[in-house]
Amino acid sequence: MEESKLSFIKLITSPSSPPNSFPILFLLTFAAFLLAAFLLFHRRRRVYLLDFSCFKPPGHCRVPFASFEEHGRLILGDDLGLFMLRVLEKSGLGEETALPVLAHYIEPVPVPTLAGSRDEAELVIFSAVDDVLRKTGVDPTEIDILIINCNSFFPMPSLTAMVVNRYKLRSTVKSFNLSGMGCSCGPISVGLAKDLFQANPSAGLALIVSTEIITSPAWYKGRERSMLVSNCLFRMGGAAVLLSSPTSHRRSLPHPKYELLHVLRTHTGAHDSSYRCLYQVEDSDGNLGISLSKQVMEFSAVALKLHLTRLGLLVLPWDEKLRFLASYFFPKNKKLAGTASYVPQFRRAFEHFCVHAGGKAVVDGVKRSLGLTEQEVEASRMALHRFGNTSSSSVWYELGYTEAKGRVRKKDRIWQLGLGSGFKCNSAVWRSLRDVKGNEEGGAWSDCIDRYPVPLAP
Repeated sequence: MEESKLSFIKLITSPSSPPNSFPILFLLTFAAFLLAAFLLFHRRRRVYLLDFSCFKPPGHCRVPFASFEEHGRLILGDDLGLFMLRVLEKSGLGEETALPVLAHYIEPVPVPTLAGSRDEAELVIFSAVDDVLRKTGVDPTEIDILIINCNSFFPMPSLTAMVVNRYKLRSTVKSFNLSGMGCSCGPISVGLAKDLFQANPSAGLALIVSTEIITSPAWYKGRERSMLVSNCLFRMGGAAVLLSSPTSHRRSLPHPKYELLHVLRTHTGAHDSSYRCLYQVEDSDGNLGISLSKQVMEFSAVALKLHLTRLGLLVLPWDEKLRFLASYFFPKNKKLAGTASYVPQFRRAFEHFCVHAGGKAVVDGVKRSLGLTEQEVEASRMALHRFGNTSSSSVWYELGYTEAKGRVRKKDRIWQLGLGSGFKCNSAVWRSLRDVKGNEEGGAWSDCIDRYPVPLAP
């Protein structure tokens, strides 16, 4: 008994032996490794814009007002021809916009064919892609991601397959063909590329093409006035954009122009009236076309308001955010409770605005809603005047105009705003990484920028 007591006392009073710390260190090291791997995999990859090129239509495709009027009168009659001329005169388009060859014929009126649409697609897409590859010096086999958005024309094989075949892209290229997304699809394609970079760590280069093919089925051949409006507004155009995201194995690339900051999308298609305000249908004679509702500007204003509320939280300075929230929760007129009466000053968040050139009414509406100056929407008005409504590529023609004028400086922020069917409102926000010289080689504006801005009819 005494021995056991002594043993117990000796046990509790003797210094304890150090515990085996290896399992604890192993667990801590393993946890740190897992945390580092998680952060490495889920970190936001930076996305850069190396360069872009806009398609410049050939001179023989030019459509002056006189030709457009004659064409309309001879094919549709004096009444509808005069209607289309009035729409054109109020649209904001100028005398140098272009239409594909098919639209220039009068007698006999040709039937749009798949071959004609393919010819137009090859002319627009290959011209823009050739130019951007030349400007950047990128080998097509280095491209990891290919995205093409075209609203109305979606052949089989797809437009992406057409590009893969022309430029002999690798068999592992990730290609996506977006259709039916409307004029707001430019930022959607940029956002898709950003997500694909994030999901594919080895991907380093993405080629995006935004265009609209007019030949078929976008060119309406019937007599419904609401569907003839699109023939007055839409014109040939397209843009090719090269994006990069740094990878460890990628060779050095040209110094990029811009860094992507935000991509934001707003979709109001849950409401039937908004969903149908721009709607592709057949008329009573079976001719396919796009019907524009008289309320399209009303629905675009609703989508824009929802979109700006979300965008403002990302880009506005804090004092502008506080003023906006104060007007929302504590309005001067209590009947307006729950609605924001204060319009934030977005010019404090951006130096340059590229608003979709959908028509004079679209640009006027956005200018009025945001309280912008005439100079801040100059790029949109001039792109509309020179090239017309080129659908999703219009925001790139506007950025090209701003560059050609030599206005882009290092750290400037650019807002590209797309509006389109669905109804959708989408944005891409960029920050300039260097001064962009106005006389940089190439560009759709290179031969005419000295003539702009031009005076416009009221």
